[in-house]
Formats: sequence, structure tokens, C-alpha cells
Amino acid sequence: MRLFIAIQLSEDMKRALTACMNDLKKQGVTGNYVPAQNLHLTLAFIGEYDKPERIKDAINSIPLPRLRLKLSEKGKFGDLLWAGIQENQKLNTYVKDLRAALKEAGIPYAHGKFIPHITLIRKSASKKPYQVNLRKAEMSVERVSLMKSERKNGKMVYQEI
Repeated sequence: MRLFIAIQLSEDMKRALTACMNDLKKQGVTGNYVPAQNLHLTLAFIGEYDKPERIKDAINSIPLPRLRLKLSEKGKFGDLLWAGIQENQKLNTYVKDLRAALKEAGIPYAHGKFIPHITLIRKSASKKPYQVNLRKAEMSVERVSLMKSERKNGKMVYQEI
């Protein structure tokens, strides 16, 4: 199973991000747009791993603080276009503790620096300059989810387990 730990977004947050993506399409930005139902904030990417119960135990060992996420910046990693989350020390500390729990349990995960972002478009391209218009949106985080990703009918589908 291909697994990752994520925060699923509120409907209001998804609407703001979808409006941004629709605006980018109108401006001629091409690429692989993330479907609204797949929008999320990854906290730790696990990859192929067949013991989800061990991951859930690690998640449950770290208390989730009261968190509010606010959309703020936008950016690119190469041709990947993303929306950012306003600097949030509680979120950063939680992710550090969560990753430490994964490491202690011997669960492999991607060790890259945590840059809180929500992927909007993979392989983005445009023949002319464009503006990323990101509406203000915020949400309370109620829980963290263990997610699996799999390809169904040629499309990537994310499902909580």
C-alpha cells in the first residue's frame, strides 16, 4: 500500500483552492490539476508499507494540538504549483513530533524538510505570465488521517484507512 499521513481539508478550504485552480485554467495554465476530493496537506509521506496499524499507533501516540490552518502564500517546486499555509509553529512542532514517533517505531518516511503546502497542479506550464489568485480561507484541524493512494481507472484516488 502507498501511504501518507495528511490533514484533510474543510469544504470551505477546498472551495477556495478550486476557485484558484479554475482561475488558473482560465488564464491558460495547463498541467495535471488535483481533483478537489484529493486536496490535502501531507504531514509525512510513507510510501509502500504494509502495516497501517503501526502507523496509526504512531499517530495516536502524539496528541493533536488545537490547530487553525490559513491559506497564505503560493509557490512552485519546479513545475509543481502549490498553495501554502501561514506559518504555524504548533503545526511544525506536531509534525516534528509525529515524524519522531514514526522513526522510533521503525516506520520509513520521506525525511525532507516539512514545507506545509497543498499541491494544486503537477507539470504546470503556461505560454504567458499568470497570477495565482488565492482567496482567504481557514479551518480548524479536527484530526489527522492515514491515507492510501491508488490508481483506479487511470486516476489517482486517495482514501482514508
